[in-house]
Amino acid sequence: MAKAAILEQVGGLTIGEVELADPAPHEVLIDTKACGLCHSDLHFIDGAYPHPLPAIPGHEAAGVVRAVGSEVKTVKPGDHVVSCLSAFCGHCEFCVTGRMALCMGADTRREQTAAPRITRGGGETVNQMLNLSAFAEQMLIHEHACVAIDKDMPLDRAAVIGCAVTTGAGAIFNACSVVPGEAVAVVGCGGVGLATVNAAKIAGAGKVIAIDPLPEKRQLAQVLGATHTVDAMADDAVEQVMKITGGGVHHAIEAVGRQASADLAVKLLRRGGTATILGMMPLDCKVGLGAMDLLSGKKLQGAIMGMNHFPVDLPRLVDFYMRGLLDLDTIIAERIPLEKINEGFEKMKQGTSARSVIVFD
Repeated sequence: MAKAAILEQVGGLTIGEVELADPAPHEVLIDTKACGLCHSDLHFIDGAYPHPLPAIPGHEAAGVVRAVGSEVKTVKPGDHVVSCLSAFCGHCEFCVTGRMALCMGADTRREQTAAPRITRGGGETVNQMLNLSAFAEQMLIHEHACVAIDKDMPLDRAAVIGCAVTTGAGAIFNACSVVPGEAVAVVGCGGVGLATVNAAKIAGAGKVIAIDPLPEKRQLAQVLGATHTVDAMADDAVEQVMKITGGGVHHAIEAVGRQASADLAVKLLRRGGTATILGMMPLDCKVGLGAMDLLSGKKLQGAIMGMNHFPVDLPRLVDFYMRGLLDLDTIIAERIPLEKINEGFEKMKQGTSARSVIVFD
């Protein structure tokens, strides 16, 4: 039995006991050690994005492998791992063309006719969210949904690499291929935005402009490498960025998931610039380029999970942390037990602090 935070109905999580099956041939059973609270979880908890219930959210996690299935080749019991929601099959069109984050991961889930991975009292199925369900003492996932990391890496810091940092840093290194000296604007300085700012610094961006309505978040962004900050609510926010950059940024990265912030990202571009939307926007939102934007060679793209290649990217990000390049300590605002998960999400709604991380004993 494992303790878990279960979404029974839209609105909040309840702590309950669940049972995990034995690992199938390609599955890994993990003792969860830490899991970050991500805004994407909140979209499901609040019902903005639908999901079959009951379910266990949570997808930004790190832990220790307890057992593996008979065919598992990538990890072994005792390995420290970080999980990733963009599980890849390895043989579809997207995987074989190097766009693993676009894989639909069909082969990484159990067949619908097979016994479920997670159940509770009397055999009731508990739905696994995003192939992970990490708000639980244990996870049962496909081997292509985790990667082994250096055992010297603290697992609470490693957890936030699993989503926020993979997404933000992936946008800089993979989706945007930022060239040293280019100007980067980051709209929204939560966990993903702060990781984007930090990665832009690592990539050698010339100017890194952090844009957020809250002074606390702008201050954190400066600690993580922002060269300039702008109040997102300022009437002249666009003008400020144009002045700082002499005509707009090469890359504007939206890290909130709001219509206004996505529209702002497009307005900040210089000729030939690219706007990249990382946030999960409300399902009825649309972002667009006008005629003059198109005639100026501007581009607009989505970048699911930063278009990561996580088996390669994640150990590198761990290495960046160990070498003092990647600052994960500033991103983590608090460490809480599983029982305080609802309070953690309430804090997230206030928006003033960065990541809350659940730590399991």
